[in-house]
Amino acid sequence: MRELINGAQAIVRGAIHSGCDFFAGYPITPATDILLYMIRELPKVGGVAIQAEDEIASMGFCIGAAMTGKRVMTATSGPGISLYSENIGLAIMGEVPMVIVDVQRMGPATGGATTVGQGDIQFLRWGTSGGYPVIVLSPTNVQECYSLTCKAFDLAERFRVPVFIATDKETALTITTVNVEEFSPIQVRDRVIAPKEGEFVPYRVNASDEVPVMSPYGGEHILRFTTSTHDDHGQLTKNPEKVSKLNERLAAKVSRHVDEISMVKVDVQAEADTLIISYGVSARSMNEAIAMERERGNRVSALTIYSLWPVPEKEIKAALVGICKVIIPELNLGQYKLEMERLAPDGIEIIGVNRVDGELISPEEILAQGGLL
Repeated sequence: MRELINGAQAIVRGAIHSGCDFFAGYPITPATDILLYMIRELPKVGGVAIQAEDEIASMGFCIGAAMTGKRVMTATSGPGISLYSENIGLAIMGEVPMVIVDVQRMGPATGGATTVGQGDIQFLRWGTSGGYPVIVLSPTNVQECYSLTCKAFDLAERFRVPVFIATDKETALTITTVNVEEFSPIQVRDRVIAPKEGEFVPYRVNASDEVPVMSPYGGEHILRFTTSTHDDHGQLTKNPEKVSKLNERLAAKVSRHVDEISMVKVDVQAEADTLIISYGVSARSMNEAIAMERERGNRVSALTIYSLWPVPEKEIKAALVGICKVIIPELNLGQYKLEMERLAPDGIEIIGVNRVDGELISPEEILAQGGLL
């Protein structure tokens, strides 16, 4: 069945199909459609959707709801992520499973509210104190808005972390005809809940990268929740051994499982010496550029990255084998290009194709600036 739908609607469908039963958000272009669709659709399945008084409250509502057993999502844009930042840190420290949608627009500050951008990529990774790893997924089209939303909820449950969906104004708001029967639902695992019987210690684990089981507030157990460094019982502590144990585990539970998180699409041509790497809406122009170049009889490979953070280093390094030139189109000043410069062996030429004027990168620009035309 074909239907006119945009990325915002696909994200909402993916969230509801994943069992999301709580949403809080504040209007901000170009993420407001997600708020409006959730307010309309979530009550139909018994969920709660709230327009909060501001972005800070939205995150606070979601954290509280998640810790009482709800499966939660919020949505904003770059200026809202700035306001979310402190509570994102709280969600990392308290190990709160939640999904955060960032519908990117051109910055800085209020920037271009109605223009497209991909300028939040490094911000999502490094926007909280401490530098602890987060998971960021990036869809390239409407179908992937649906499937990666489902995946985001699954990863949030698996690792008890906030998981970001880094989309953009064009992908979220452009209406397109899709076959909704091709939407690929991803099974979201059930939340692991502590048994009613026996002792419950909220942050006790047996391994240095383990995720503790949850017990919802108002349930069978006493649960302490704090923004500060804490021991296994959730009590604030300054004990260096306990502090180190907690902080190293908060990092290791993500960083040691990159292979489980990594999502890429590899399109490698034998004997190609040029590789184009992209993500999000810019990957669509990359695919067109690849098709154009191959029609001319030239060999070019492509790598679409869906899991921006943690960086899928193994897949990137494998795609770089035999490559002399890497072209990276993105709607910023070269943020993910930094990661390629870090990973690429000496001798590989790395070219960024960038726009920060609110317009999309064309396939012709990729080929011309990459030296392929």
